[in-house]
Amino acid sequence: MRRIFVLLALVLAAAASTATAAAAAERFPILQPEQMNAEQKKLLDALLAGPRGGGDASPEAVQKMLRGGPFNAWMRSPDLGNRLQNVGAYIRYKTSLPLRLNEFAILITAREWTSQYEWYAHYPLAMKAGLGTLADELALGKRPSAMKDDEAAVYDFCIELHRTRKVDDAAFNRALALFGEQGVVDLIGVSGYYTAVSMTLNVAQVMPPDGVPPPLKPLDGARSE
Repeated sequence: MRRIFVLLALVLAAAASTATAAAAAERFPILQPEQMNAEQKKLLDALLAGPRGGGDASPEAVQKMLRGGPFNAWMRSPDLGNRLQNVGAYIRYKTSLPLRLNEFAILITAREWTSQYEWYAHYPLAMKAGLGTLADELALGKRPSAMKDDEAAVYDFCIELHRTRKVDDAAFNRALALFGEQGVVDLIGVSGYYTAVSMTLNVAQVMPPDGVPPPLKPLDGARSE
């Protein structure tokens, strides 16, 4: 009898898991171009024509754009989505921060929010930018042990901003000395924009492609300063 109850519990758990996965996939069904209204098509066209899309409007490029990142969710509020993607275009492609440090700030945000897709998308960009092994320690919730001065300044500024909602004089003045006033504001900007991205991805339950395991484990108190 006990074995029957155990088997029944396992079946119910599997069914619940399947239902949860199905519900997650249906939170924001992928909108196809033929389903979009004029404002949604305007947002899609802007994404494809901008630096993310590189002018490629092929069917494959359209599907790639809609199935990765926050853009399919943002289609539900296309005016907001267009404003956000314009901010993101500055943050990604025109920021005053060096690419290595900008990607570091993005990964810090992804780790703080355990945003699986964000980490999946930006980890290779960070590696290409020269961030090195810092990201591997960051993924574990640890303070990277071998940071350069500018990396430590970014880490301390961003971690303090995310966790305490403010930045003390020491962290501010260190960032100011290294990056200038524009750099400090751009550091705030990248943290804020990718917080919005991470919120969207987590609510929409956007995950890495099938077959790619989630890159981040829950921190469960493993954070270190």
